[in-house]
Amino acid sequence: MNPLLQRLQPYPFERLRELTRGVTPNPAYAPISLGIGEPKHPTPAFIKDTLAASLDGLASYPATAGEPALREACAAWVQRRYGVAVDAATQLLPVNGSREALFALAQTVVDASRPGATVVCPNPFYQIYEGAALLAGAQTAFANSDPARNFAVDWSAIDEATWARTQLLYVCSPGNPTGAVMPLSEWQRLFELSDRHGFVIASDECYAEIWFGDAPPLGGLQAAAALGRSDFRRLVAFTSLSKRSNVPGLRSGFVAGDAALMKAFLLYRTYHGAAMGPAVQRASAAAWADEAHVEANRALYREKFARVTPMLAEVMDVALPDAGFYLWARLPARVCGGSDTAFARELLAQYNVAVLPGSFLAREAHGVNPGQGRIRMALVAGVDECVEAARRIVSFTASR
Repeated sequence: MNPLLQRLQPYPFERLRELTRGVTPNPAYAPISLGIGEPKHPTPAFIKDTLAASLDGLASYPATAGEPALREACAAWVQRRYGVAVDAATQLLPVNGSREALFALAQTVVDASRPGATVVCPNPFYQIYEGAALLAGAQTAFANSDPARNFAVDWSAIDEATWARTQLLYVCSPGNPTGAVMPLSEWQRLFELSDRHGFVIASDECYAEIWFGDAPPLGGLQAAAALGRSDFRRLVAFTSLSKRSNVPGLRSGFVAGDAALMKAFLLYRTYHGAAMGPAVQRASAAAWADEAHVEANRALYREKFARVTPMLAEVMDVALPDAGFYLWARLPARVCGGSDTAFARELLAQYNVAVLPGSFLAREAHGVNPGQGRIRMALVAGVDECVEAARRIVSFTASR
């Protein structure tokens, strides 16, 4: 067996299952899960119809590079969304959801034969980043988010010696679980570090279509173009239809950026067997071409957050994020001693609501686990169900 598998830590939901093993939820309440960030809004009918009408594609092998129609639809969306032109033939690749692509990129760019090969991650973070780094033979370094700066990542915590060994940097904007969006000044700093040390930046932007302010979140390609980096050197941006279009089971997204990286990534993916099925490609092209369903989806999230956030703010430290569909809340010290794991276990037992302990989403770094004493709540269910979950959480917290 690959010895690197032994370096992997249990996935957060595996840890949650272990934490709640033996818990019998109160049968007086119907179960509500705010734990897993799986979109629950209905899949738009036109996407299902396009998929069904494209089943003749089952009769042919797909090309790893994807059909030109899909690549052009993705490039057209980048132009509309960010005002940035990408070459559909050389700077963009369809992928089977961002998760597999985020993992596969590390296997493509990390050279484990170089001493001290390092991948830098935000903290807390999407656990795929760490797994990808470890299985690529690299070590990880973490930069903690700072609650005092709207959960901006403190990249200054990474010293120059570590940056010099870094081959890949994962950024997540809007952040999972914090919802924080990186400003242009932060992008400029990271680009300067990338130029100095030669590492690749992987920009995870999967939550960028769920936002609450007047303007959509800044994207990595958009930031690069604004700073005169129109070749997107050493940058790969990841996006997905799962959250945008409520199709988590479609497993469809795309990556875009540096043409040289796209060429290497295509070579890796050819051998990895990562081609997207033709029917999925056609349904995906239809989804990228339509914005009406995205606006309707965003309106539902805005309604949920507008109703739920003030309720929870009465009993814990929580605020509306910049974007995304998570609330990242600090627990009062008087409730379960401020323990995120005890809170999750007891809330499930007494009110049948599942949340994810924040410590499961982070690692101890710079002397602290930045998820300790926090919970992540995914407002992915319907409006009424999310409001009911908030009522139960308020009752549980206020009674302690």
